[in-house]
Amino acid sequence: MNSHQEIKLWTPLTKVLVGIMALGILIILYRLVAGLGAVTNLNDRFPWGLWIGMDVLGGVAMAAGGFLIAGAVYILNMKKYKPIVRASILNAFFGYVLAATAISLDIGIPYRIWHPVFMWQIHSIMWVVAIHVVLYTTTLATESSPMFFEKFKMEKAVKFVHAILTPVVLFGVLLSVLHQSSLGAVYLIVPAKMSPFWYSSQLPTMFLASAVMMGLSMVSFETIVSGRAFKHEINMDILSGLARGMVIAAVIYLGMKMWFLVKGPGIAAVFSGSMEGIMYLLEMVISVFIPIGLLATKTARADMKRIFAADILVIAGVLINRLNVAIFGMYRDAGVRGAWYFPSWMEIVVTLAFISFAIVGFKVSAKYLRLFPESDSKS
Repeated sequence: MNSHQEIKLWTPLTKVLVGIMALGILIILYRLVAGLGAVTNLNDRFPWGLWIGMDVLGGVAMAAGGFLIAGAVYILNMKKYKPIVRASILNAFFGYVLAATAISLDIGIPYRIWHPVFMWQIHSIMWVVAIHVVLYTTTLATESSPMFFEKFKMEKAVKFVHAILTPVVLFGVLLSVLHQSSLGAVYLIVPAKMSPFWYSSQLPTMFLASAVMMGLSMVSFETIVSGRAFKHEINMDILSGLARGMVIAAVIYLGMKMWFLVKGPGIAAVFSGSMEGIMYLLEMVISVFIPIGLLATKTARADMKRIFAADILVIAGVLINRLNVAIFGMYRDAGVRGAWYFPSWMEIVVTLAFISFAIVGFKVSAKYLRLFPESDSKS
């Protein structure tokens, strides 16, 4: 692997990303001063939009790779995945930090975001989501901390974290499983508003299953991209294992979706030409059918190009699913009541700023921290 010094930090791409981040920060400051109505197209009849659908529901799903790989390495002792465990946990940490930020921006009075920590409402699913974000973000920070302690040569702190790492990871896995499903449970309160294409009593379970697909694909995607960008060895055995796990998760998810489709609106409804039917079909083709077809055989799962294509499709498809649940699935009901929603340019810029922050943060970490210690030892 290239030494940290050989990683070029201030590239043209980085400059563009930093520019987007700067614009995003200005919009965030404006939102804090002027309110949601000044920067978003949200309204009382359509109160949740892009920031919830993409940044929270999508961002948390993308972070699922953290608990999957950490659990595989530290609980199931699957040492094969140890070279990517730090990167997976760090990306999950970024995902949760950004989700927490998006939640803070999306509530009416952001400076009250601390209330759930001290004002418990144990019968509220919203409180459950909030407390899960707080606890799992803290857990991910703990799991990521050895990289920072190593940087500042805090050997005692490194030893202490390693000593408690297994129970911390176990706690994190339990939290993440609960949190991935609880995000779906939030939408159980809108049976009359959400399209039957997506509404189901098992929505929490389907959120968890699709998050597993997304998490494995995201880890695979970042492994390939970082390997090419930072010129370190890409282990095909790891990629094949991740691809196999993703296919298994996709088949399970497909079975669940087909079962509830047949029980609900019916297969014919998908081809009725309605907006909901088109969005449902788009989601399923992109996130399930094509990826399963691409990686159906062992030989196919040894092809990096196929894996990379499937990763992109799964990530895009699950993001469409989250937008379907949060926006498109409730658009018809909102329209009947005279409401409409399309994200403003400022909402889009803030979302791009979040993504830019994660990319730049990962790049800075790769340059200054031992993000790939196993690869370092081989160089």
